[in-house]
Amino acid sequence: MRTDLVLRLETPGDYYVVESLIRDAFWNLHVPGCNEHYLAHCLREAEAFIPELDFVAIHCGRIVGNIMYARSMIEGDDGMRHPVVTFGPVSVAPSMQWQSVGSTMICNSLKRANSLGFGAVLIYGDPVYYRKYGFVPAESFQIGTSDDFYADALLALELEPGALDNCAGRFFEGDAYQIEESVAASFDGRFPPKAPQKDLPSQKRFMELVRMRKPRKEA
Repeated sequence: MRTDLVLRLETPGDYYVVESLIRDAFWNLHVPGCNEHYLAHCLREAEAFIPELDFVAIHCGRIVGNIMYARSMIEGDDGMRHPVVTFGPVSVAPSMQWQSVGSTMICNSLKRANSLGFGAVLIYGDPVYYRKYGFVPAESFQIGTSDDFYADALLALELEPGALDNCAGRFFEGDAYQIEESVAASFDGRFPPKAPQKDLPSQKRFMELVRMRKPRKEA
C-alpha cells in the first residue's frame, strides 16, 4: 500500500475527470473500446449507489484512481434475500498502473465498507489478481451467477466471519450494472476520439474467464 496517496470521496467537480480516467484505464482492455466510464456515470444516479464508498485517489494533486461501490444481493435458494455489496469499476490512470494505487484503494475501501456495517463483498474479476485481497470463488459458498452458473470470475469476500453462511443462491449485481450499449456509445461521444482494437491479450484473457462457467445444478 502507498502512503503518498490521498484518498477522499468523489465530488461532482470530479465527474468528467474521473470518467476520462476510467475510459483511459479500460479502453480496449476487455473488449474493443469500453463502456465502464458510462457505467460510472449511471451508477452515481442509481438507488443502490453508495456515495460513502466512492473514492478518488490523489497523487501530486492529480486524480489517479477511482473505486465505486453499490448495494447488491444474493437471492437465496431458500427464498431469502441476502444483502451484500459489490465494487467496480476500479480504475487507475495508465501511467500509475502496477504501482499499488489499485491495492491502496481496494484495501482502504474494504475497511471502510466493514466499518459501515457491510458484511460481504461479491465482485466479477480475475481470481489471479483478487485472491491477494482474500477473495475466493463464490462457488465456495454455493453462490452462482444470476442465470444460475458457477463462474470462475465471480468472487466473494467475507468482511465479517460467517457473513455468507447459509447464503447459497444466485448473485444479482443490480439494475445499475445493466447498461444499453447504444446509449453508452452515444455517451462516449463526449470524449476525444479513440481507436478500438481487438484480439489483444487482455481481451483474450477476459473471454477465457467469461467461458469458465458450469451449471450450479446438474440437469
